[in-house]
Amino acid sequence: MTSLFESAGLSDGAPLPLAERLRPQTLDDVIGQDHLLGPEGPIGRMLAQDRLSSCILWGPPGVGKTTIARLLAGRAGLEFVALSAVFSGVGDLRKVFDAAKARRETGQGTLLFVDEIHRFNKAQQDGFLPFVEAGTVTLVGATTENPSFELNAALLSRCQVFVLNRLDADALDGLLARAEKELGRALPLTQDARAQLVDFADGDGRYLLTLADEVFAQKAELDAASLSKLLQKRAPVYDKSGEAHYNLISALHKSMRGSDPDAALYWLARMIAGGEDPRYIARRVIRFASEDIGAADPVALMISMEAARSYERLGSPEGELAIAQAVLHCASAPKSNAVYTAWKAALRLAKETGSVAPPKNILNAPTKMMKSLGYGAGYEYDHDSDDGFSGADYWPDEMDRVTLYAPKDAGRERAIAERMARWADLRAAKRGN
Repeated sequence: MTSLFESAGLSDGAPLPLAERLRPQTLDDVIGQDHLLGPEGPIGRMLAQDRLSSCILWGPPGVGKTTIARLLAGRAGLEFVALSAVFSGVGDLRKVFDAAKARRETGQGTLLFVDEIHRFNKAQQDGFLPFVEAGTVTLVGATTENPSFELNAALLSRCQVFVLNRLDADALDGLLARAEKELGRALPLTQDARAQLVDFADGDGRYLLTLADEVFAQKAELDAASLSKLLQKRAPVYDKSGEAHYNLISALHKSMRGSDPDAALYWLARMIAGGEDPRYIARRVIRFASEDIGAADPVALMISMEAARSYERLGSPEGELAIAQAVLHCASAPKSNAVYTAWKAALRLAKETGSVAPPKNILNAPTKMMKSLGYGAGYEYDHDSDDGFSGADYWPDEMDRVTLYAPKDAGRERAIAERMARWADLRAAKRGN
């Protein structure tokens, strides 16, 4: 009978991909995750105590989630059963749980590994609970998405969450060294090309070894330029609806607030390179101009608005330059959240005070009846007053004055603060205070 290997044109002895040949055989072989697997790491401590609880492995692609789960099963003496949430449904889960219950009756435990566990809906996630609680399975879920967003609270309360690191340059270079040892020869790369190969992988060990397979097939040594022609740099990991979206916009916002134009420009570029909608970024920059700069530099809001309009007119990539200009202006502008703080305080005060009426002296009196009721009586026209300031009371009769806006000693707000202080003195003098 023809085997699957033969029907595919392969034999049982066909060479395996590097990523499979170098798959770690023990937890000590796993690279880049010592903070979890080392003697002082949480998983390392659990294993040292001969126990293993259900957990969620959260990390980017190609950092060892599946491998760690398989090795944990072997270390704990559990049957390893793997499912992918992308291809599995309720029927598949029911079969797994039935088999695990039967296995348990013979004294054999089960480690159920669920890849992309965040793809299961809430009802499916709830289906794990009784089997995890009863110890029928030890659940190890893998996800690239933030579990606090994607997994329901009931499941999270029964699992520990372990965060796997993106593989750094040293870890990736270590993988290349293992590949060279496995094949018994050096990568045909110059030193610069080797560093470029590591950069191409963008923290993904599996992808790095896939690229290395291509390089090992080359007969002549490659420099950086030749490598760029041969291979494709991995696209940055970015999900416009996931955690990366919120992390990077937060980084952009806080870099502008922290007056670091270079960092702000970098995070802007990361979002654009990741495929973020520039119009979303432009809206956030407009918000920033009001929230974090405000009256300290009113021009920031104008530039941010014009950047958004410029992008609408020009599109990508030309319009992105206008957004970059706005980001640099906002990052280098004087900062003040006084307008933002004053507005929030005013909203709170408005809710607390309800429907109190304005004082009658500042009400219009278009009819005789309204005049007879005192509307507009005693109103002082500020332009006719000394200093163009009447010092009148504009607050409801039932309320004392409340200070909401406190301009800061930054940018143009410095002059506003001085002007408001002078008005306060004039107001006190006119009232004899």
